[in-house]
Amino acid sequence: MNVTLFGAEAERLEPLIESHETLSLVDEPGDVVVCFGGDGTLLAAELKWPNIPKVPIRNSRRGIRCISDPPEETIAKLAEDSLVRTEYLKLGCRVVYGDQEKSSKDLLAINEFTVHMGRVNTAVRFKIWFDDTAFGDNDDNEIIGDGFMVSTPFGSTAYFNEITRGTFWSGIGVAFMYAREKTNHVVLPEDVVVRARITRGPAILAYDNSSEYIELVEGDELVIQRHAKPAVMLVPEA
Repeated sequence: MNVTLFGAEAERLEPLIESHETLSLVDEPGDVVVCFGGDGTLLAAELKWPNIPKVPIRNSRRGIRCISDPPEETIAKLAEDSLVRTEYLKLGCRVVYGDQEKSSKDLLAINEFTVHMGRVNTAVRFKIWFDDTAFGDNDDNEIIGDGFMVSTPFGSTAYFNEITRGTFWSGIGVAFMYAREKTNHVVLPEDVVVRARITRGPAILAYDNSSEYIELVEGDELVIQRHAKPAVMLVPEA
């Protein structure tokens, strides 16, 4: 099995990998990526290699999604092929710009997509639809606030929880940040398509812990839905 190590201190695992005849270290991912760090390390690895299974080994105080067992035990189970394949829903987001000269952009997230006001002293205005059904109590369905988030169950223990003080185990969660209108956070079936349009910007779109920010202005739209391919992790049997 070809193994790629990922993380600031991942080289510490090299002797463990090399001690097993069934494992081979490679620079570019082949069969599996072993992440050594916290949840941020796992997110970064998933952004870089979205279609490769991950073994997230904890090397951080912040790593609730990572394996807390001793690294040598987890590596031994990987060598024995006894780790359990676990799949997690991911979201895809297509950014469709109002300026037709700009090409649309496709993004992936395992945690969440977050739209936030682009200036600290100016609220963002937007409209949002769930399967083409407008959400909101106003006549024009426009929502004014700091922004909104679309989260997976995997990501609901992170920023979504900070906003809502809740988590969920299936579906797609939508949370609103300091909305002027009375809006409840919602959890939708996982096959629902979420569409949002910026009606007054500026705003920025962030996803997972990517360093990339997407600038949004009036007329830009987002189409967010379940991605065809889940994130795959190999973990010890519960």
